[in-house]
Formats: sequence, C-alpha cells, structure tokens
Amino acid sequence: MDPRDELIGHLPAMRAFALNLTRNSATADDLVQDAVVKAWGNFDKFKPGTNLRAWLFTILRNTYYSLYRKRRREVEDPDGKMAGQLSEKPAHDGHLAMTDFHAAFAQLTDEQREVLVLVGAEGFSYEEAAEMCGCAVGTIKSRTNRARKRLAELMHLDDEDELAMTDAATMAVVTGTSVA
Repeated sequence: MDPRDELIGHLPAMRAFALNLTRNSATADDLVQDAVVKAWGNFDKFKPGTNLRAWLFTILRNTYYSLYRKRRREVEDPDGKMAGQLSEKPAHDGHLAMTDFHAAFAQLTDEQREVLVLVGAEGFSYEEAAEMCGCAVGTIKSRTNRARKRLAELMHLDDEDELAMTDAATMAVVTGTSVA
C-alpha cells in the first residue's frame, strides 16, 4: 500500500497530538497542516516497511518545536505600543526630495552648478577647484556659498530642515559636507 494513502488514517491521531502540544485548536490544525505538507514533500525519504505513524509524528513534533523556538524570539505586542514606536521613512520621500533637488539645481547658473559639482559632489578642495576653473580660491568660495544659499532658497529649505536625500553626493552639494 502506498504510504500516501495511509496518511489520511493518521490525521485524527496527529491532530490529537498537536492539540496536546499547542493547547489551541486553531494552532493544532495549522501544525497538522504544516506537518502533512512537509511529509508529502518528503515521501521520497520515507523508507517503506518502517513505521509511517512514527515518521509523521516525528515531523509533527519537529515542526512544533521549530515553531516554538521561532515564537520565543518574537516579542508580544497585543496593544500595539511597541509597533507604534517603530517607523521607517517612506522610500518615496527620498525620490521626491531628489526630484526637487534636480529641479532646483537646474535653475542655478552654469558657474554655480559647476562649483557645486566640483567642491560638493566630487569632493575637490577649493584650491583644486580654483585651479580647474582658472580663478582665485576666494572666487570659488564665494560662488560655492552663493550657490548653496540659492539652492536652499529654491528648495525652500530653512536651517532647521532635515534633508532626506538619497545619496551622499547630493548631501555634500547642499550642505557642504564631505562625500565620505
């Protein structure tokens, strides 16, 4: 006889054992279902002529203890207080900030964009940027300062506003911090 045909006959005993383990009817039913799915998928490992009932109960027991270990690591939060304290900024905020940044950046003069890319995004020193642009270091510093102020103005940013940019290069352009 095919062991798959015998499986149905063992379901009531498996459910009783699962109910004994879990002490909850719904959880017991889920446990039996999980064990049957595992058994069905592993019938090629069952050795004909051995005790099918013992094999099924072993799978059921192991499934229960795996579930038990998993649940021990979980934190109960019936009133939702802990979950209410967890939050993650939506991914679209960074995309929207980047869209705003690109629109504002496009409105800057060529000189302002150039100096922000060199000093901010690429991380060149004022001296290196001055050499590349063929002007004085003071001119580069002045252009950088005016460009950052204009960019913040176009993006309607105050000094207290937190930036939610998506990359370090953009943050460096707007804030003047290094691209680490």
